[in-house]
Amino acid sequence: MKPIVYFYKNITSKNLINIYEKLGVELKGNVAVKIHSGEEGNQNYMKPEFLEPLITYVKGTIVECNTAYEGSRNTTKKHEKTMLSHGWKAIAPVDIMDAEGEVSLPITWGKHLKCDYVGSHLLNYDSMLVLSHFKGHPMGGYGGALKQLSIGCASSYGKAYIHGAGDPKKIWTSDHDSFLESMAESAKAVADHFKGKIVYISVMCNLSVDCDCCAEAENPCMKDIGILASLDPVSLDQACIDLVYNSKDPGRDHLVERIESRNGIHTIEVANSLGIGSREYTLTELD
Repeated sequence: MKPIVYFYKNITSKNLINIYEKLGVELKGNVAVKIHSGEEGNQNYMKPEFLEPLITYVKGTIVECNTAYEGSRNTTKKHEKTMLSHGWKAIAPVDIMDAEGEVSLPITWGKHLKCDYVGSHLLNYDSMLVLSHFKGHPMGGYGGALKQLSIGCASSYGKAYIHGAGDPKKIWTSDHDSFLESMAESAKAVADHFKGKIVYISVMCNLSVDCDCCAEAENPCMKDIGILASLDPVSLDQACIDLVYNSKDPGRDHLVERIESRNGIHTIEVANSLGIGSREYTLTELD
């Protein structure tokens, strides 16, 4: 059977809970909720008050890792200040997972990576809710569930390691497709770590060509599309991509250009080939 991707057109906090329940998996124990905290100055990141009811519902801890570039989130002290100013600490416990360093998850299938360096606190969690803001990205073409698993869970050093396709010194100079392939490899490491205890929800709102990591991001170029959820991150990302391509919104071409100019679909192709999930899916719209 093809994986199911559930879809609500109406973006509300209630529908976030509804779509989580529809997946039929109860996240138990210490639940990590992976969000994007948003770079200082960014206007497009998902806001805490929208996500709060679902995070409270799963009794989750908001988790993030420090960045590998200058900005408001490249040290734990600055990142925590940003989490406070953006309102995340007001709605739930917050954990910068690489505040005390990193651990390595083994990668035996990698073309580029030997392991995945993630925040050491990742090992404190029994299950994970991956809450993604689907949008464009300056390097990856798009950002969705696979990026949250890979770059999102990687420590600061781990981010450089992925970007450099195994050589952190080449963080901004590695072969581009090798970087995309490395994202898929590291995504598999985290997906396998939480196998059977991880769910994925993506919100297609504030659809800018830029990521929430950009302090100066372009304003959204398309109207909001909806909330999607699946147990398969590959199917979920593919469904989001397909909804963009099939849109009649006049801003659609701008986002498609960003995805295609960065060969963004290659991350999905490699993730599929690694067995993380399937590019084929059944889209089930909910009322």
